[in-house]
Amino acid sequence: MSQFATQFGKVGVLFGGRSAEREVSLMSGSGVLKALRIKGVDAHAFDPAERGIAELAAEKFDRVFIALHGRYGEDGTLQGVLEQLGIPYTGSGVMASSIGMDKVMSKRIWINHGLPTPRFLTLDAKGATAEELRTVPDELGLPLMLKAPHEGSTIGISKVQGYSDMQSGFALCAKYDEVVLAEEFISGRELTVPVLGKGREARALPIVEIRAPQGNYDYQNKYFSDDTQYFCPAPLDEALTKRIQSLAVRAFNALGCAGWARVDFMLRAADNEPFLLEINTSPGMTGHSLVPMAAKAAGVSYEDLCVEILRMADLDLKPTQDWKPA
Repeated sequence: MSQFATQFGKVGVLFGGRSAEREVSLMSGSGVLKALRIKGVDAHAFDPAERGIAELAAEKFDRVFIALHGRYGEDGTLQGVLEQLGIPYTGSGVMASSIGMDKVMSKRIWINHGLPTPRFLTLDAKGATAEELRTVPDELGLPLMLKAPHEGSTIGISKVQGYSDMQSGFALCAKYDEVVLAEEFISGRELTVPVLGKGREARALPIVEIRAPQGNYDYQNKYFSDDTQYFCPAPLDEALTKRIQSLAVRAFNALGCAGWARVDFMLRAADNEPFLLEINTSPGMTGHSLVPMAAKAAGVSYEDLCVEILRMADLDLKPTQDWKPA
């Protein structure tokens, strides 16, 4: 039996799921499962879309690696189930996962902590009037971004170039959420910073700069295109690099995140000021994904990264000493 099989016991890799990001999760989870098995971990696939909670409990996993993205996997719901079952899991706990999945709540907390994020307002997906939509560009300027605040992987997102685009952009985002986030557009460079650890031990990995065709880092360019360019470490001076990495760790800790996450930024072209966009508490682990890219730049292989994340699996709500799961 390998060292890791003894150390970790029976491990479930949770991927697939029911969210709009199922396709990406299947790719992430397949990569993680293969990597853990290469390292000798006794890892088993588990798709919550095909198998229920009773089956998850019956597997008697000693810990699980969450490779689910989006709702029902990254938003605190599954984390709550695992807390009830007493199964340690990778990534953030119930509350941090829930907040991190909500772009609006994340921004509100960051603002409260004095962290920079683009100006924004929220719109009722079902009740916003045409008059309300017409006033949004007056407040935030043009262009602006419309987003479904509980989706990821650039699903439910629209760039509004003029007043005439507001209605169609809003309709697109409203398909995915009950609230639409309208956000000031920051023109500049797109950056992302993976963070590993927890609290004072949290550390930022090298920054990745993303240069997508026509500046459009959409679903296709994110996961399937070979035309998107990535620079890691990002070509930034040392002082700015450290500043952005520090902001990433502060943003991570402000939400109470743990284990791992990826923090997305825009670096404003006019003055090199960074702005927080969102945090991903269960980032992609596909062949195009950015956390493995940053880890590789830091000298950490994909397989070793998976093991390190698995090693940090924990229960967020510690049970009392004499409590034992059934």
